[in-house]
Amino acid sequence: MKFRKMHGLGNDFVVLDARIDAIHLTPEIVARIGDRHCGVGFDQLVTLHNVEGASVQMDIWNSDGSQAEACGNATRCVADLIMSETGESHAVIRTVRGDLEAARDGDMIAINMGHPILDWKEIPLAKEVDVDALPIDGAPLATSMGNPHCTFFVDDVMDVDLETFGPKIENDPLYPAKTNVQIASLIAPDHLRMRVWERGVGITLASGSSSCATAVAAARRGMTSRKVQITLDGGDIFIDWRDDGVWMMGPVAYVFDGEFDDRFLA
Repeated sequence: MKFRKMHGLGNDFVVLDARIDAIHLTPEIVARIGDRHCGVGFDQLVTLHNVEGASVQMDIWNSDGSQAEACGNATRCVADLIMSETGESHAVIRTVRGDLEAARDGDMIAINMGHPILDWKEIPLAKEVDVDALPIDGAPLATSMGNPHCTFFVDDVMDVDLETFGPKIENDPLYPAKTNVQIASLIAPDHLRMRVWERGVGITLASGSSSCATAVAAARRGMTSRKVQITLDGGDIFIDWRDDGVWMMGPVAYVFDGEFDDRFLA
């Protein structure tokens, strides 16, 4: 089984192409591949599938073997791969969230991640609360970009011990499906600094859906306009919350191609 390693701002992925030969994965095999010492290592693993009405369908797995509904940076990587194959500057990527429009802008790849979900039942939350000020210390905001997010605004993101704080919030009972956790601070008008703890993964250098959720949260708080630059541990990403959805733009990178040994997958 061949694979491709890619990343977007250090948010890294293993991409498996199931468009020709079917690929059968289990949570155990995914977690084995995701082991950074004994496998390849990734934040998310993506499988590509043929589908009618879109350029490709992508399914997403976290490094612990669980499945994810959305991953913005992985979607940008897949869009770049598909547009490189077709020679076109647009693509449509089908995900659990729906069909996401992609476009090439120079060296950058932009994705419309769709409209944010702000209804407490659909995020989902365990009970009806104010999604703009959750009953959690720090009054974070809840958002879904197809996957759940919890965003905190602080004076300095480096003052937060994310290794301890992240899993505590990820598993808060208010989030029955667990949640991604963002810590963000305003460093200039329409410029945020953010760090992220990803559900089912841990600390990552970047997260596209988390960046979208944080931009939406900052605009709801009146901290920024709907168009912001976000500086992550892995670099900068650009978010524009438009009438047709939340657009995210940033770079992608190819790392290497490889092939798994059959004994490793056995």
